[in-house]
Amino acid sequence: MAIVRAEPTGVPPTVTTVANPPPTVPIFCWREFACGWGAAFVNITVTYPIYKMIFRQMLHGVQLTQAFGQLRSEGMTYLYRGIFPPLAQKTISLSLMFGVYDSTRRPLVEYCHVNPYTAKTVAGMVAGTFEAMLMPFERVQTLLADATYHQKYRNTHHAFKIIILENGIKELYRGLVPVLWRNGPSNAMFFVLREEADSRLPKRHSILSQRTQEFVAGACIGAFISSLFYPLNVVKVTMQCRVGGPYDSMWTALRQVYNDRDRKLRNVYKGVSMNCTRAFFSWGIMNTAYEQLKKVFY
Repeated sequence: MAIVRAEPTGVPPTVTTVANPPPTVPIFCWREFACGWGAAFVNITVTYPIYKMIFRQMLHGVQLTQAFGQLRSEGMTYLYRGIFPPLAQKTISLSLMFGVYDSTRRPLVEYCHVNPYTAKTVAGMVAGTFEAMLMPFERVQTLLADATYHQKYRNTHHAFKIIILENGIKELYRGLVPVLWRNGPSNAMFFVLREEADSRLPKRHSILSQRTQEFVAGACIGAFISSLFYPLNVVKVTMQCRVGGPYDSMWTALRQVYNDRDRKLRNVYKGVSMNCTRAFFSWGIMNTAYEQLKKVFY
């Protein structure tokens, strides 16, 4: 930026060059938090019944038809049982995921001049770690989705109350290690791949084709990452379906699952096809909803 200083008549003006001020980077951008919250609300409401079938496959190692049969025999009364914990957890979780990621990445790039890919990775890991604070909701959701506890826990509030009274707050964080191993790396991978797809894919002229591209991009990335980290979810479910007793390590739980499923790796992946299908639609819906909400808030 050039500043011209006036001089007496007959003397050429003095031109002083001043460097442009550094960009202002707000640490907290509420719009990113709001977009993440809204995208999660749409996503969970649509895909929760599919989650319950996958959960039964994870827990019991049964085929898809058997899991569907279990839910059908229980009736519509129990189909959306347990939806409040994931709705509360995922809306806040995705709000943190997008908000904390954006609030971490931009200062790293614009103030600290960190390599963009390094900044995205660090920001994704930080966002994933923040999400783990909401693990008690995931813990209660697991118990409410398991038919074993249908009679013991009436609803979300009742489950929280009984667990804390009988076993203490620590019980709500059973299975924390696999959650941390899942959240941080998967978040980092998601944001790197998502932004690569956004920058490399062509911009579509029609609204329908652009929305379709956003859906497919988010769906493919989400399905790939969800399948890659699927064994960690199996271990988490196995650990969290126990209430009270000793706290097994993640590796102990993994060995238990492997041994219980005839020591075959493919049996550990039972339910992965349905999980991939759910993730495909879930992340496709989430990515499209997020992009639409950005147009509303920005």
